[in-house]
Amino acid sequence: MNVIITGASKGIGKAVAEIFAANGHNLFLCSRGEVALYKTVEELMTRFPAVTIKAKPFDLSKKEEAIAFGNWCLSFVEPDILVNNAGLFEPGSVYNEPDGTLESQLATNLMSAYHLTRTVLPAMMERRSGHIFNMCSIASLDAYVNGGAYSISKFAMHGFSKNLREEMKPHGIKVTSVHPGAVLSDSWGNYDNSAKRIMEVEDIAKMIFAASQLSIQACVEDIVIRPQLGDL
Repeated sequence: MNVIITGASKGIGKAVAEIFAANGHNLFLCSRGEVALYKTVEELMTRFPAVTIKAKPFDLSKKEEAIAFGNWCLSFVEPDILVNNAGLFEPGSVYNEPDGTLESQLATNLMSAYHLTRTVLPAMMERRSGHIFNMCSIASLDAYVNGGAYSISKFAMHGFSKNLREEMKPHGIKVTSVHPGAVLSDSWGNYDNSAKRIMEVEDIAKMIFAASQLSIQACVEDIVIRPQLGDL
């Protein structure tokens, strides 16, 4: 299968790339950071030489670049799986976060997925198969203090996923919303997880891969995964 993954140079995106490559699937990756992206590609190609891995940096918060990335992928293959993982966490509150925060969060956390999905969907619809994973968050399900524009953007991402799920049912395309709680990624900086309080990126990758392996008549609509001790 051919798998498109955004935000693939680190964190959850990189873990998702690793598990699909380990199982023999071809990868088409992007992230904003060119150096980190190509370092990840080099590492993956060394570990999984039998699979095709292509990557190119794009800033998906810009509509034209999200569309360009989709067309770049389509120039090579028809995608089987799309993982809309690109995202950015900016903490704050509605009443005092800097002007422009909502626009920035929506551009990165919602519009990037919207425009990329619209670009690759026709190929999936023509083939009547495909699976789209949208990286939402527990912040898509419940409001919390200091969530602000980030939480708003993630609620919107979940709404996008729910609408897309209904639209794609008759076209044979699955849509899954992924709602992780606290995961040890860049958003947590130098968090000391020696006590295993929060999840690892591999936990999320394993769930996404498992959901992708079901029969054509089964669709996992939502993956909600939290630390064993609950949210922080």
